[in-house]
Order: sequence, then structure tokens, then C-alpha cells
Amino acid sequence: MLIAAFEGWNDAGDGASGAGAYLARRWGAEPFATIDPEEFFDFTATRPEVRLERGGVRAIDWPETRFSSAPLGSSGRDVVFLRGAEPQLRWRTFCDLVVEVARTVGIELVVTLGALLAEVPHTRPVRITGTAQDHALSDRLGLQQSRYEGPTGIVGVLHEALSRAGIPSASLWASVPAYVGQTPSPKAALALVSHVSDLLGVTVPTVDLDVAAAAYERQVDEVVSADEEASAYVHSLEAALDADDDEDEDDEELDAGNLPGGDALADEVERYLRDR
Repeated sequence: MLIAAFEGWNDAGDGASGAGAYLARRWGAEPFATIDPEEFFDFTATRPEVRLERGGVRAIDWPETRFSSAPLGSSGRDVVFLRGAEPQLRWRTFCDLVVEVARTVGIELVVTLGALLAEVPHTRPVRITGTAQDHALSDRLGLQQSRYEGPTGIVGVLHEALSRAGIPSASLWASVPAYVGQTPSPKAALALVSHVSDLLGVTVPTVDLDVAAAAYERQVDEVVSADEEASAYVHSLEAALDADDDEDEDDEELDAGNLPGGDALADEVERYLRDR
């Protein structure tokens, strides 16, 4: 299996890239290939970084798309990771390179990780949406067929390229509260890690990620509970979620017209977390 996660448009709250990095680190994945960034990145948008090496020598780190692999327990098989920033240029050529690597190493299934902004409360378990284009694969993995129409990122283009190449693929997306969408969410990363481990049938220790997710929820709780408008907004999201989960429940609806907008709350919450 190849697990792909990209920073950028597909990565609200760093949920997808965080999950991919965590799994690769936990399993001790070793790099074996990179895609040269020269053809695929606008370096004025994704800038290289300068660092000082021993002796004061300056070195430049360029944006990197890296393949790495790790043995998957005692199965005798490997899991391959593809991680990097979403490229800005020549997406079709970029995806053709990914397909070429997948064919070369014998990939049988590609799973992409994503995270999207949604009107969901931070107080509830993270919702994971799993989709696959192939009916048989959807049934086997218990996923849904994607019905999304609209703008897409590199993940959507990659799935189309994999489909043309005859390589099965699926996608797992975590929902991240829109009002803290720019704040890294270890809670979203934890949910994706758990679903990937279930998909692979392996156990992944997540104690440190559990602790980070709990601290994240406490921090957001603190700023939300200190503001009546923010609390009302989160309660309205909780009520809407409960109504979706139980259509027979006749809870009194909150008047959304008297609640603040999500963008205003997002600015306030993120400013607070940065200060902390």
C-alpha cells in the first residue's frame, strides 16, 4: 500500500500531513526516492529555506516530495509513504511520475489522506469520510463513492491518474472545525492514523498523539468557554450534529441568526492559540 499526504490545500489543520508524518516516523520509514522540485514548484510561493550547518556554512533546503518505505509487521510486505507539499505546476506530469513509482515498486492500493474545513464542533469525535471511485473497492473497504463536484487539489488529480493506470485507490478525509482551521489539529491526525491502522490491520501506538489531541481540545475549550458568543456557536454546531445522528430527537433549535459568524470566531480562537 502507498499512503500519500500533501501539505497545502488538502491539509486543513495539518491533519493529513501530520498523520502521514506520524505513521512514517512510528514505523521507521526509510527514504528511497524523491521528485525533483524544479519543474513543479513556484519558489516564490513555496520558498526554499536557508539553514546554517556546522562551521557556519549556509545550505539551502528545497521543497521536497519524498517516497519512503517501512516493513509492515511480519507480513513480509512494505508500506510506502509519499509526503510533501502540494506542487503549483505541471500536475499531470507530477502524477505520472507518482504512477511510475507505484508501478515500479508493485503498489496494489493507494490511500490518500486529506483534511477539510467543516462546520463541526471541536468537542466531538472527528468524522472521517472514506471514498473510492471503484464500486468493488468501496464495498470491500466499507467506503462510499465520492459524489463531490467542484475545485480539486493534487489529491483529486492523482486519483484520476491512478484510475487511468488501473491502480486501485481510496481516500480518507478528516473534518476539521472551520473556526480553528489554521491551527494544527493533532485530533484530526489521530483520527486518520486510527483509520489507516484499522485498514492495514495493524496496531499503532498513539500515546503521544493522544496527549497532544487532549491538550488541543483543552486549549480550544478554554477560549470558547470564556466567550458567550463562541460558546453559543459551538453549542449550535453540537445540536446540529446531534440532530443528524438522531433524527427522532426533538431538540429546541438555536437561532443561528443571533450567533456570530464562523470567520470572526476563527480569528479570535487562532489569535488566542498563537499567544499561548
